[in-house]
Amino acid sequence: MKIALIGYGKMGKAIEEIAIAKGHEVVLKLDISNPEDFTIPNLKQCDVAIEFTSPHSAVGNLKKCFAAGLPVVCGSTGWLAEWAEVKQACEASNGALVYASNYSIGVNLFFELNTYLAKLMHNHADYEVLLEEIHHTEKKDAPSGTAITLAEQVLKHIAGKKQWVNHISDNTEDLEIISERIDPAPGTHKIKYYSPIDDIEIIHTAHNRKGFAGGAVLAAEFVVGKKGIFNMKQVLGL
Repeated sequence: MKIALIGYGKMGKAIEEIAIAKGHEVVLKLDISNPEDFTIPNLKQCDVAIEFTSPHSAVGNLKKCFAAGLPVVCGSTGWLAEWAEVKQACEASNGALVYASNYSIGVNLFFELNTYLAKLMHNHADYEVLLEEIHHTEKKDAPSGTAITLAEQVLKHIAGKKQWVNHISDNTEDLEIISERIDPAPGTHKIKYYSPIDDIEIIHTAHNRKGFAGGAVLAAEFVVGKKGIFNMKQVLGL
């Protein structure tokens, strides 16, 4: 598999290491130092693109991949206000996209656990719930995309919560997400249900970027030769 890496920071380098170890070839590395290489002819030399950049550049990057007929795995977060535009561009070009707020296999299992716990807590209104997330100081968006996914799962099943907020709130209908930026923290997410009697917590703590990078490579292997829009639940067969 010939891979284009769009974004060659710490995550891009971690993806490259795992991809090469699995016998794949990284034939194109793109970042802010070589924008002249980000061309449709160069993209057409690849089998798949893996895009980990920033909220302000992700949408344009995805559209260029679709224009090149290149399936793309996107790990950038913070741009989902433009999801409809990206979906339309993908469908118009008969393209392929895997998007996930988090590519770690462990985190995607954690998503399933979070949904199950929220269903169990549905009828127990004496418990309050909040989310906490910790990331490194280079992370540009808050709350994290993973925290938003977790919050949306909770909101589907806890009737008393109507929307998430990224601050402490006096409104009982708000689901609080508390964000901290501390180095060196690859990512920690906690969901806490608490009452005057006891607490219930589930926590996922990433120790390094290998889990995210390995999942991104797995998603790239999955999407080659496919058309449509996919998520990690489909990649993992959950």
